[in-house]
Amino acid sequence: MLNRVAVLSDIHGVLPALEAVLAEPDVRAADRIVLTGDITAGPQPTHVLDLLTSLGDHVIWISGNADRELLEYRRGQRDTIPDPIALWAAEQLREDHLDLLGSLPQSLSLPVSGLGKVLFCHATPRDDEEVVLVDSRLDRWKEVFSGLDTDVRTVVCGHTHMPFVRLAHGRLVINPGSIGMPYGRTGAHWALLCPGVELRTTNFDIEAAVTQLSRASSYPEIAEWADYFLHARATDADALAAFAPRDGRDHSP
Repeated sequence: MLNRVAVLSDIHGVLPALEAVLAEPDVRAADRIVLTGDITAGPQPTHVLDLLTSLGDHVIWISGNADRELLEYRRGQRDTIPDPIALWAAEQLREDHLDLLGSLPQSLSLPVSGLGKVLFCHATPRDDEEVVLVDSRLDRWKEVFSGLDTDVRTVVCGHTHMPFVRLAHGRLVINPGSIGMPYGRTGAHWALLCPGVELRTTNFDIEAAVTQLSRASSYPEIAEWADYFLHARATDADALAAFAPRDGRDHSP
């Protein structure tokens, strides 16, 4: 039974944001750090992977759709990736990085004090790019929870880059938000399970981070990318409007 778990999601290759979160005392003191996917698709993919692997067994890894897409592209299983920075990031990875990504599970369960059996995944328990949101209807949650063991009382997911906690059909659902590509407000967003749930924000020097990324990354559009995502230019309203049609609500009765 774990007493304190730090959940980091959607790092997207942003090293300064990751370093700021890893420096948090509550992250260092956690029994485990769980990564809920989309670790690599961003401006510093190799640096992020090397830093995380250096932490050894303290880190538990889960694959996200962006990680899968990078691996599929490099293994010749797809011709391209729609996101330009993800396509660029795929070319930066070494063979040991690809082997690591290929070994990651899509979900896993851990016992956490106060929360019971917790299932960690990237998007939903059954799919790594399915969309559920804080305001998704209960029928949608019932659908994506189909097949879950009845003893799973808490589900932790990422993918949509917006933090929330809500109850759905008796299960607590937690989204920690995004470390590297936040929507709605700046900072690196993560969650602490301790044994309750705390949504945390780690603030760091954004201008210094933008400068660092612009100097350190060879991605051609890095200055524009870093300015847009680290400053959270996309609001939560923008993101919800973009994601909402993908949770099936437009087809509901």
